[in-house]
Amino acid sequence: MTIILPITLSACAAAALVNLWLAVRIGQLRGKQKVLHGDDGGGPLTRRMRAQLNFVENTPFVLLLVAGIELAGRGGTWLSAVVGVYLLARVAHAIGMDSDKPHKARMVGVLVTMLTLIGLAVYAALIAAGIV
Repeated sequence: MTIILPITLSACAAAALVNLWLAVRIGQLRGKQKVLHGDDGGGPLTRRMRAQLNFVENTPFVLLLVAGIELAGRGGTWLSAVVGVYLLARVAHAIGMDSDKPHKARMVGVLVTMLTLIGLAVYAALIAAGIV
């Protein structure tokens, strides 16, 4: 059996697990703070919710770009590494969001996310244009 998009499939599975971890962290804090609905007005629960939403806002674009690059036959070990670094950065971002002050982990997560999106988007555009 041949898997057509092994990097994309692995990336989607890993992203689903990270998203689940983010959701569990929110649920744990909801229970601790006894907040059933909504948020806590900008406190720790809101920050955890924003960390998950930020993940959900960015990750589909990364996964679509990975799939497109892989479908174009331009994937490889480097693409797996990019996905791995991206997901680790998203975990770092979530941990950094637990702080009410600027945190290095959050900044690293944001920077890696932006660089990943820019890098993959430019590479995908170059493939589409027939340049690479």
